[in-house]
Amino acid sequence: MIRIAEIKAEETYPIRKSVLRDGMTLSHEMNADHDADTLHLGLFDKDQLVCVGSFMKASNAGFKGLQFQLRGMGSSIGSQGKGYGKALLTNAEQILKDRGVDLIWCNARVVALDFYSKLGYTSIGNLFEVDQVGPHFVMFKNLK
Repeated sequence: MIRIAEIKAEETYPIRKSVLRDGMTLSHEMNADHDADTLHLGLFDKDQLVCVGSFMKASNAGFKGLQFQLRGMGSSIGSQGKGYGKALLTNAEQILKDRGVDLIWCNARVVALDFYSKLGYTSIGNLFEVDQVGPHFVMFKNLK
C-alpha cells in the first residue's frame, strides 16, 4: 500500500544524498528547503519513504504567473521504475493547482527527459551543464 504525504525537508535528505548527490561535493540541502511556501512530498510504500520531491516558489524569466520549481526529486535505489515518481508528481501538481499555481518548471537531467515528457512536460531552451551533475534542459508544465 502506498501513500503520499507532506514531509519535512530533512526527511528528503537521505534519498537526495544517495540518489541525486552520490559521489558529489554538492550539498543535498537546498536554499529554499525551509521557506514557508515550499512543499516537500514523500511517497511511502509499506511505511517506508521511497520517493521524494520538493516544490519551491521560484521564478524563471521565461514564464509568467505563479511558478514553482521542482527540485530534488528521486526514488530510492530498488524503488525506481515502479511508478512512484509519476504518482508523487501527479499528486503534487494537483496540490499546487489547488493553491493557484500556474506552472511547474524544473532543470531536468537528460536521463529524465522521457519521464517528464510522458507526464506532459515540455522542454525549452538549450542544453546546459550543471557542475558535477551533467547535462540538463529546462522543462515545464502549465497547470491552468
